[in-house]
Amino acid sequence: MLRLARPYLGRLVGAGLLAAATEFAGLALMATATWLLMSAAGRPPLDRLTVAIVAVRALAISRGVFRYTERLAGHDAVLRMITDVRAGVFAALAARRDAARQRTGDALSRLVSDVEAVQDLLLRVLVPGAAAATVSVLAVAGAAAVSLPAAGVLALGLLVAGVALPLAATALTRHAADQVAPLRGALATDAVDLTHGAADLAAFGATGHALDAAADRARRLARLERRLAATGFAVDAAGVLVAGATAGAVVVTALRGGVGGVLVGVLAVGSLAAVEVALALVGAARQRTQLRAGLVRVAALLTAPAADAAAGAAADAGAGVGVGVGAEVGAARAAGVTAVVPGSHDVRFDEVTVRYRAGAAPALDRFTLDLPAGRRIAVVGPSGAGKSTLAAVLTGSVGPAEGRVTLDGVDLSAYPAEELPRAVGGLLAEAYVFHATVRENLLLGRPAADEAELAAAARAAGLLDWVHAQPAGWDTVVGEEGGQLSGGQRQRLALARALLAAPGVLVLDEPTEGLDPAAADAVLASALAATPAGHSVLLISHRLSGLADLDEIVVLDAGRVVQRGRHDELVAAPGWYRDQWLLQEAAERGYLALTPRP
Repeated sequence: MLRLARPYLGRLVGAGLLAAATEFAGLALMATATWLLMSAAGRPPLDRLTVAIVAVRALAISRGVFRYTERLAGHDAVLRMITDVRAGVFAALAARRDAARQRTGDALSRLVSDVEAVQDLLLRVLVPGAAAATVSVLAVAGAAAVSLPAAGVLALGLLVAGVALPLAATALTRHAADQVAPLRGALATDAVDLTHGAADLAAFGATGHALDAAADRARRLARLERRLAATGFAVDAAGVLVAGATAGAVVVTALRGGVGGVLVGVLAVGSLAAVEVALALVGAARQRTQLRAGLVRVAALLTAPAADAAAGAAADAGAGVGVGVGAEVGAARAAGVTAVVPGSHDVRFDEVTVRYRAGAAPALDRFTLDLPAGRRIAVVGPSGAGKSTLAAVLTGSVGPAEGRVTLDGVDLSAYPAEELPRAVGGLLAEAYVFHATVRENLLLGRPAADEAELAAAARAAGLLDWVHAQPAGWDTVVGEEGGQLSGGQRQRLALARALLAAPGVLVLDEPTEGLDPAAADAVLASALAATPAGHSVLLISHRLSGLADLDEIVVLDAGRVVQRGRHDELVAAPGWYRDQWLLQEAAERGYLALTPRP
C-alpha cells in the first residue's frame, strides 16, 4: 500500500503536517486559554493580557483553517490513490485465470469494502497517528520548559496512552477483526445470490436454506462487531483514566517542584489535552487491526509475479508512438516474457483434459485440435458436451489438468493474462453488458475506435438499424446487465463488441442465441464476413445452419471428439450431426411456415 502511495507522497506528507499543526494548535489553545483565564482572575493590567487574547483568537481560527486544509489535502491524495487501486483491483480480477470460479459477491466486496480499507489506512491510521506522535513530542518539550520532573511524568503518561494502550487494543481485537472482512465478503456473496438467484432458489425450494445461511453469517458478523465495540469502549475508558491520572501526577510533581499556581494550571490542562491527542494512536491501532484482513485481500490481488510486472513494462514500452511490433517483441523477450503481438496466430490443442472436480468425469477428454491462422472451425454437440469449457480453455480462464494449449508454439499459460485477449478473445457465454451507453459498451472492445469502426461492427452484428432508431443513438443507456434490451439486442451488442476488438483468434460462443432462425443466419454470415483476413475463428453453436462454408466442423460428446469434417460430409454420414441437422431443418421449416408474411 505504501508503494502505491509513493506518487502522492508529497500530498500525504503535507496532510500529515497539517494534521500535526491542527492538533498542536488545539493543544496550544487549551494551554493559552488556561493561562489567560487564571491570570485574568488576579485582575492584572489589560496590557499584560493583550498578547494572550490575540493568541487565543489566532489559535482558534488557525485550528479550523488547518483542519479544513488537512482534510482537503488528505482526501485529495487518498482519492487519487484509491482511483489507481480500484483500477488495479478491477484489472487483477478481470485477468485472473481462475475467473470462472470467482464468486461475484466476493469480487464486489474486494472492489468496494476492501479498497475502502486502503483509504482508511491512510486517513484514519497513518496521518492521525503521525500527527499524534509529533504533537506528543512537542508537548513533552513544552512541559520541560516549565518543569523537567513534570515533563518526565507527562512523557510516561503519553507512553502509556500512545504505546501501551494501542498494543493492548491490537492484542484484544486482532482475532475478531481478522474474521470481519471475510464475513463481509461472504455476506456480499449471499446478497448477490439471494437477489440474482431468487428465481432459481425458489424453483429448487432452497430459498429458506439460503436465507438461514445468510442470517447465520449476519448474526456472526453482528456478534463480532459487538465484541469489537465492547473492547473499544473498555480501551477508551482506560484512556480516560490514564489522562486523568497523568494530569493529576503532573500537578503533584509540579507543585513539589515549586512551580507557580498559574503554570500548574497550564500544565494540568495541557497534560489532559496532550494525552487526548496521544489517545488518537489507540484509535489508529484499533482501526489498523480491523483493516488488516481487507488490506491483505487487496495486496494479494495487486501483488503480481515478477513476470507479469515485466510484461507490463514491456507492454508500456511498446505502446509509444512509432514503436513497432518488432520492438515490442524484443522488449518482452529481454524481460523474459512471451509477447502478445497483433495479427494472426496458430493455436493447437494437444491431448487436453479438463476436470472441474477430482474424481468427476472430464469436461474435455484428451481433446486435440489444430486451429492455424485464417482457419474457421465450428464446434457443435449436445448440451454438456464440453463446448463452453473448450472456449474457456482457449481464452485462458480455465487451465487443463493434462495436455497443453499452445499459441504460436508457446504454452498459453506463458502469456500475461492481461495481454492474452489481444490474441484470443471474442463473445463468450453470458458476456457482460455494463450499465452504460451503447458506445461505452462497444469501446471496451477497442477504446480508440472511431465512429466508422463502431458502425461497421454494429452493422455486422445486425445492431446498427436499432441504434439509429433510438433517440439517443450511440448514447442510449442499456441498463444494468443490458436490462433495457431484449435478449437478441443484448446478444448483438456483445457480438459487435467482440467484432470491434478483432483478436487474432476470434471465439464465438453461441453468437446468435436469442435470434430467430432467419436473423441468426444473416447475423452469423455477416459476422464471419467481417472477420479480418488471416484471423481464425472458433465458432461454438447449437445451430447447424450456416456452417456449410466453414473449413471444419468438430462434434463433441462427453468431452470427446466423435465426428469431424465438413458440413456436406457430416450430413451424408450416419451420426449425431445428421440426426440433429434433420431435426433442426424440420423444426425451422415449421417455424417459418407459421411466421406471418407481410
